[in-house]
Amino acid sequence: MSAAYCRSAPGDPIHGLYHDTEYGFPTKEEGVLFERLMLEINQAGLSWATILRKRAAFRAAFADFSVDRVAAFGPADTDRLLADPGIIRNRLKIEAATENARRLQALWQSHGSLTGWLDAHHPRSPGDWTKLFRQTFRFTGGLIVGEFLMSVGYLPGAHEPDCPVYARILELSPPWARAA
Repeated sequence: MSAAYCRSAPGDPIHGLYHDTEYGFPTKEEGVLFERLMLEINQAGLSWATILRKRAAFRAAFADFSVDRVAAFGPADTDRLLADPGIIRNRLKIEAATENARRLQALWQSHGSLTGWLDAHHPRSPGDWTKLFRQTFRFTGGLIVGEFLMSVGYLPGAHEPDCPVYARILELSPPWARAA
């Protein structure tokens, strides 16, 4: 997103709450991290407003973004999701969700959590992050990786310095600020 987001999102019925309370805020919650990654993957080629409007349906369809539950999804779940009009019905994105949940479980074995894995590789350049994500996860190009990392506080740029939310995020010492 851009600086324009900080000007247009506050007070907007779709973007306002996300901008003011989630975007750029650091988190260690596995379900939140998994949700953000899956939402960013699903946003590819679409507007963020579309994803935010469908967020509740995504949560219901993907077991409230429980990594273990999504990792256990099989062919019948894929068929169910492809028939669900509340979400983005793209086979590659749906299969990426299941496979990425399984890959997250593997990261838990090696790093304890997704946060542990992110911290073990932080800081790095956006290009290096993209290479790492492409080696580790499915359906993760540069824009998806960049927006995911900005949305959870690992890369700067979610908010402009004159945005009131920027100061609130800095108080939480996001990883990008600690690395600077």
